[in-house]
Amino acid sequence: MQAVGSDDPSHVGPFRMVALLGQGGMGRVLLGVAVDGRLVAVKRVHADLADDPGFRARFRREVDASRRVSGAYTAPVVDADPDAPAPWLASLFLPGPTLSEALEAVGALPEETVRRLAAGLARALADVHRAGLVHRDLKPSNVLLTEDGVRVIDFGIARAAEAATRITHTGALIGSPAFMAPEQIAGGEPGPAADVFALGATLAVACSGKPPFDGDSVPSVLHAVVHEEPDLSAVPPGLRGLIGACLAKDPALRPTPQAVSTFLGAVPGAARPWPEAVHARIAAQRAEVDRLVRTAPAAASPSLPLRAPGPAPRRRRRPVAAAVAAGCWWSPGR
Repeated sequence: MQAVGSDDPSHVGPFRMVALLGQGGMGRVLLGVAVDGRLVAVKRVHADLADDPGFRARFRREVDASRRVSGAYTAPVVDADPDAPAPWLASLFLPGPTLSEALEAVGALPEETVRRLAAGLARALADVHRAGLVHRDLKPSNVLLTEDGVRVIDFGIARAAEAATRITHTGALIGSPAFMAPEQIAGGEPGPAADVFALGATLAVACSGKPPFDGDSVPSVLHAVVHEEPDLSAVPPGLRGLIGACLAKDPALRPTPQAVSTFLGAVPGAARPWPEAVHARIAAQRAEVDRLVRTAPAAASPSLPLRAPGPAPRRRRRPVAAAVAAGCWWSPGR
């Protein structure tokens, strides 16, 4: 995380920019401050990409998908302008590492923590599917661990389950190979069961630190997902049956998110739901954000008219210690 540079705008919409959270080939994610003091993560697309009608259509779809999901375990949109010269989407900023970052820092999670993670993700998917959507890219880097629980982020390739229109060229690989369901790899239109498959793969990684289907190349990983049995040897016995069911080759045999919740039962409440090392990272990120906001120079008022803020989301990270609710939509596997 670093202060915004001279190439970054002082305002995006009604938000004052104070720090760079992440960047990649698609654009940048900036930390902003709303007029009421709320912190937001603003995903801002490179202007040259905005000239591509297909990309702008996908971005508009992401905005729509994010607005339609507003559960406690997902990231609703605060504001957005997909028609701006450089389209942007703002989500509520919440400190916390992604699951992939947490696993890099602390290693595999204990069974009790994975159960808590599974319960939150099942509820999140229930919210997504209730809105008529399929996330299509659930994976550890799109799962945020915040101080009050788990959040699912990045609806960049979410599709409406009832009316999927292909917006990418035929044959394009949409998703992350190790977390894609067999039917998704085969070119079929993934339904809610594909998200459950990704849930199983994500939980397997949380238990063991490695995906249940591995290979030394993308084709070998895809082949393993379609034809081989998952490696669940490092998964605790108490979760092996559930995760194995989520990873069934036949989507009709996978449990629904509601069935996953039923299997897990009531998860005990906890003021600090994650290992202490994760909470230490959350505290460090919060302190860094506070420092940046406190030391950021005051900026002139935005030239754009203020928009009425809507619901409220969260974030994820890349440089130093920043988690951006908007998610890094340039992450590997896209």
